[in-house]
Amino acid sequence: MRLVTAAEMREIDRQAIKVFGIPGLVLMENAGLKVVEAVKETLGTLKGKTVVILAGKGNNGGDGFVAARHLANAGAKVRIMLAADPNDITGDARVNFDICRKQEYKIYDLREKNALQVLHLALMQSDLVVDALYGTGFRGQIKGRTAEVVNAVNEAQKPVIAVDIPSGVEADTGKVNGPCIKATRTVTFGLPKVGLVLEPALLYVGQLCVADISLPPSLISEKGSRYLLTRDLVRSWLTPRPLAAHKGQFGHVLVVAGSRGMSGAACLAAVAAVRSGAGLVTLAVPAGLQDVAATKVTEAMTLGLAETAEGTLSPASWEQIMEFTTRASVMVLGPGLSTHPETVQLVKELISTINIPCVLDADALNALAGEAHKLKAAKAPLVITPHPGEMGRLLNTSPREIQSDRLKTAEHAAHEWGCTVVLKGARTIIAGSEGVSYINPTGNPGMASGGTGDVLAGTIAGLLAQRLEPLKAAAAGVYCHGSAGDMAAEEKGQHGLIAGDIIEKLPYVLKEIEISN
Repeated sequence: MRLVTAAEMREIDRQAIKVFGIPGLVLMENAGLKVVEAVKETLGTLKGKTVVILAGKGNNGGDGFVAARHLANAGAKVRIMLAADPNDITGDARVNFDICRKQEYKIYDLREKNALQVLHLALMQSDLVVDALYGTGFRGQIKGRTAEVVNAVNEAQKPVIAVDIPSGVEADTGKVNGPCIKATRTVTFGLPKVGLVLEPALLYVGQLCVADISLPPSLISEKGSRYLLTRDLVRSWLTPRPLAAHKGQFGHVLVVAGSRGMSGAACLAAVAAVRSGAGLVTLAVPAGLQDVAATKVTEAMTLGLAETAEGTLSPASWEQIMEFTTRASVMVLGPGLSTHPETVQLVKELISTINIPCVLDADALNALAGEAHKLKAAKAPLVITPHPGEMGRLLNTSPREIQSDRLKTAEHAAHEWGCTVVLKGARTIIAGSEGVSYINPTGNPGMASGGTGDVLAGTIAGLLAQRLEPLKAAAAGVYCHGSAGDMAAEEKGQHGLIAGDIIEKLPYVLKEIEISN
């Protein structure tokens, strides 16, 4: 599903009006009607219900005035709370404000001295609130009297329908810098705005409904640069297997991972690669761990590599690994490797010399702390899978700074380093070097446990081995990984969820997505 910024949506609206000749009043009328539909779905019936409409001076307020008219016509009692000087209302919003005033609906000026008392009384008597205060142009923080209004609405705990976007959310980033309407449902128009699917906005959006307001299909279906991952989109990337298929057609994943005390990470990545459909998987570990790996991962082959005295991979294993890449089609590098100085040296040498697509995870990323520029020199396509801490180390900044604008951070890094970036976390961001990004809606807090990142790395590699391009393999892998976590959580709950549960559910997720005939 395509996502848009506020500016992109304004341009779509402009073209609908100027190029296609659809009057702005028609778009506003349709938007208001969609809000009324949401109100009716929430309340079940409109007759005799009391609805409070919070309206600002812009087009968002205009949508609220349209909704007020149709709600009143359907038998609802409507109270309009205006958070603006009526003289500041212009254009299409003014037309609809004047209609409401001429029909003598109750309109209260929230700037007046006793307005908060009036609002509290209205909220007590209301069945639902429509938030039409601020639209997608909002930036910064709601302050003053309007902030008090927002807090009063949230404290009233009534159902709230947000018009296009909850007031207080920034449309492009999802940032919430102060008081913000907590909606039960958000009715957004035409296309979802990027910020609506990101944290912390997710805490305020409620159920997100994308409403058709008669925008021409060519305007809203044109190719964009940001998308929300959906099952249908992932399905379109994964082709059925031919009847005469053999394992050689689905790639060979080489997992270079593990160290003394951290063999589990290596094994999880290898099993995930197998479960996500790779034809062959070889798990390469320090020689002292090969027997353990072979016992734990029966569906994969194993390879023992030269090791240090501490049981980590030695630079002496570089030649073995490079020789094996002539047989493998994809590499996973990093799970459980450790940050032993000699192993770090090996990782850097591999990144600069490998010639097959590679997923860099965990300690492979830690080896590049403060030296992310080395990613640019890679000869092969790279997919990196940092969590905020690892991304912070790559960029010499704090996880908090990374989290302050996850989308911008991931997109900038992908462009700067020339690779696919998977910035893990709630609503994982998958950013490609060519400017296309995906946001993943699957997954749950139960997946915040050791080993789940290793499973993700193996899942992406397994799909990459099946000849998906890196960005799509990463996006599909993240979506399937999150879906498997959701399926496992539904069965076992979130508190006891472990990485192995996700692996167990991967085949069922792939079956649902119809990866096979």
